[in-house]
Amino acid sequence: MPRLASPPSVAFFNLNGTWLGLYGRDALAEDAGVDADGSGFRGVTLAHNLDSEAAVDVLLREAVAAGASLVKPAQKVFWGGYSGYFADSDGHLWEVAHNPLLWIGPAAGE
Repeated sequence: MPRLASPPSVAFFNLNGTWLGLYGRDALAEDAGVDADGSGFRGVTLAHNLDSEAAVDVLLREAVAAGASLVKPAQKVFWGGYSGYFADSDGHLWEVAHNPLLWIGPAAGE
């Protein structure tokens, strides 16, 4: 598995099949398109990485259909990937992303 490089503003940690990425509060809020000091932003997001842009679009639609609120529509992002955000029914922010530079594991059935 390729080693995950961390830019100076992010710390990535490999956790045996998943990753932990630590970002500054302001940078994370800016990426999600929310106010860092606004009510409801807890300074934490959960991220789900998928193997294609189309899969990101599908999962965002499914989340909204299940009652989530779309926070930021999926779009190409500065780091070379594609991502969007939704808030679940408890107000937790989720990033749904495709990172073409990150191996997310074998496809189902492999």
